[in-house]
Amino acid sequence: MNFQAPKGTFDWLPPRSELVLAVREALSAPARRAGYGYIETPTFEDTALFARGVGESTDIVTKEMYTFTDKGGRSITLRPEGTAPVVRAVLQHGLHNGPLPVKLWYSGNNFRYERAQKGRYRHFSQVGIEALGAEDPALDAEVITLGLDGYASLGLTGVELLLNSLGCKDCRPAYRTALQSFLRGLDLDEQTRARVEINPLRVLDDKRPEVRAQLEAAPLVTDHLCEACKAYHEEVRALLRAAGVTFTDDPRLVRGLDYYTRTTFEYVHGGLGAQSAVGGGGRYDGLSEMIGGPPLPSVGWAIGVDRTVLALEAEGLAGGDERAVRVQVYGVPLGEEARREMFTLLRELRAAGVTADMAFGGRGVKGAMKSADRSGASYAIILGERDLAAGTAQIKDLASGEQTAVPLAEIVTTLKEKLTT
Repeated sequence: MNFQAPKGTFDWLPPRSELVLAVREALSAPARRAGYGYIETPTFEDTALFARGVGESTDIVTKEMYTFTDKGGRSITLRPEGTAPVVRAVLQHGLHNGPLPVKLWYSGNNFRYERAQKGRYRHFSQVGIEALGAEDPALDAEVITLGLDGYASLGLTGVELLLNSLGCKDCRPAYRTALQSFLRGLDLDEQTRARVEINPLRVLDDKRPEVRAQLEAAPLVTDHLCEACKAYHEEVRALLRAAGVTFTDDPRLVRGLDYYTRTTFEYVHGGLGAQSAVGGGGRYDGLSEMIGGPPLPSVGWAIGVDRTVLALEAEGLAGGDERAVRVQVYGVPLGEEARREMFTLLRELRAAGVTADMAFGGRGVKGAMKSADRSGASYAIILGERDLAAGTAQIKDLASGEQTAVPLAEIVTTLKEKLTT
């Protein structure tokens, strides 16, 4: 039997996988500079955490979660999103009892049973940040700009920011009533009608063309904001403008999870086709209470690593060289004694900060040099019996073909100087 990755999943392979590491580093670096500490939660949690926190009417909970009963009879779910586990961890370990806001960032895989297509997979990687325990427009603006800073550091220019406010527990009920009244008059299927009664905002997030066409005249949440929410949203907008951030007000923007309040945003990229969102987030002031904790107003985002890679490729920023540089130096030992000496040399080079590899398996010089060329290395170290007798090794410039004998004791120093210059 030939095993393959499950449908809707994929493998990251070199050299493209190097881009994934670069994306994760670039997206998390601005947050680390802003005082966000790393958090890592389990890949699976109690199912009830997501049912309560994400929302029982969402597609994620009703259709997409990977849920199973473990050997102890507990209902367990593979993590479909990162925020609810972070809030659970903060509450469990009492981080909210210390200085606020608690600033955290994370990186990891999530799992949803979705219809597999480009940019939407059943396992996907995200980098996310959460700032918990403060209700402040400046914190919202900070979170938004940190995401943009990550994109900018990757060289992306096609990312656009969409911005909206979903109101609060004081003004949302009136909007909910107006929206339900409108939606009840539409031609919707039975499941969607049921969603209208449970959480009508979920209907606004429906991507089906036949539903979206009927939503053109739907009431807007921004027309129902209370004065406090209007002032809060305007301050977020003013702070973003002061920071030189360009954004588009999108009064129809909602997020796919029940816990969002007030500030809501998405990062979109025009080069991704139907799956244009590369990341997004917002404020979720009631989530802590939903899962049994105290009031803990919070804000955060999650950015798709997979989709960011696709955006880089769409802008031609991913590079196309399948011989992407993986090592700087490649060792070619000729004979058993040379292999032992080369093994020691490579350890010394790596300890000195030089990336280095060597030919394994007793290949001849021709095969070993082919491997050196494929490695993308700048220099090869060729070491044979005559070299050992003379206490030297040959350093070959793989670009020019120039070859020089260098004393073994000076190999590391010589290569470091060459690589520096």
